[in-house]
Amino acid sequence: MLNYIWFGMLVFGIIVGILNGRVDAVTQAIVDSSKSAIELSIGLLGIMCLWTGLMDVAEKSGIISMISRAARPVLKFLFPGIPKNHPALGTIVMNLVANFLGLGNAATPLGLKAMGELQKLNRKKDTATNEMSMFLVLNTSCIQLIPATIIALRSAAGSENPTVIIGPIWFASICATTAGIIAMKIFSAFGRDKVS
Repeated sequence: MLNYIWFGMLVFGIIVGILNGRVDAVTQAIVDSSKSAIELSIGLLGIMCLWTGLMDVAEKSGIISMISRAARPVLKFLFPGIPKNHPALGTIVMNLVANFLGLGNAATPLGLKAMGELQKLNRKKDTATNEMSMFLVLNTSCIQLIPATIIALRSAAGSENPTVIIGPIWFASICATTAGIIAMKIFSAFGRDKVS
């Protein structure tokens, strides 16, 4: 539905430009927007490749396993239904680390993999477990220590100080994550059916 809305807005804008005799302005705007989109994509691509590569190196070198072991008490509190050495814990850690670094696009495939691992533990395949719901809450509201994507966007847009947003993002994401965890723990106390 959203695709139709965007398409309708584009067509409407072009028609209004033609009716007002500003076809040259419409054409110039299309060319300028296309150029900006490509420049922005290339700028983001470099940062995404860097952090995705670092995440892959961290996984293969065992750093993710060490982080997973160090975070075990926290993970046990957040995900009590996941067995101790289940692969879901490693993929959850990798997803959360990518989110901590502000790499939402890099975190997406890791999140899908983690959710697949959690589904393997699910006895009722058509209902989300408390662990799946908690993971969704953390994935959505995750604390961003380094909001790399937003910094890259601000830098590509010509911001003089692209990192000025770090403090407000820390505050907002800490509040969102805390509220999400508290709400999830309250809802999970009422039983699985209440959470899903």
